[in-house]
Amino acid sequence: MAKKQKYYVVWEGNTPGIYDSWTKCQLQIKGYPNAKYKSFKTLSEAQMAFQDNYQNYFEKKTTKPIADLDAFKDVIVWDSISVDAACSGNPGVMEYQGVDTKTKAQIFHKKFPLGTNNIGEFLAIVHALALLQRSQKDTPIYTDSRTAMAWVRNKKVKTNLKKTPATNFLYQLIDRAETWLKTNTYPNKILKWDTEHWGEIPADFGRK
Repeated sequence: MAKKQKYYVVWEGNTPGIYDSWTKCQLQIKGYPNAKYKSFKTLSEAQMAFQDNYQNYFEKKTTKPIADLDAFKDVIVWDSISVDAACSGNPGVMEYQGVDTKTKAQIFHKKFPLGTNNIGEFLAIVHALALLQRSQKDTPIYTDSRTAMAWVRNKKVKTNLKKTPATNFLYQLIDRAETWLKTNTYPNKILKWDTEHWGEIPADFGRK
């Protein structure tokens, strides 16, 4: 089956604009600190978004009422933390966050000069687990990353990201996270967010 066409808006990058392939988009965001971009299914959606500035577009997007998920209100565990990661290039500038699933209020946020999406997802889960353990809460955690769930389950990260001076601190955090998982137990369930039916996870950075 042919891959569906996508269009990419780059609000802030080497050359802002609308691009018709991920490869072209990557050229504009790779190496650009805090690049602002997002994919769209149609050219008209991309054009409308590009006419607006990045901040205004996402303020409108994130103020959509949670009622969009009413059909699944009895399925989703609302008393939970949702986590997600974003990366400007992969590897590239990486950040992760945890939010209240119901209100989308940010609980924690971390940013690194170089990393990958999967590493961010993994660290976000462990960050949430440690935070909840300190608070003695059994609150569940939602993630949309099966890879990160497997790494947490196996207590081991499997990544091709090279160890360099630029990633040294990140690798220290990975080692600490792996050690934490091996030396602690927790009652919190790690749940897979059903993106196909529920839409993007509440912690999503909105840059896909």
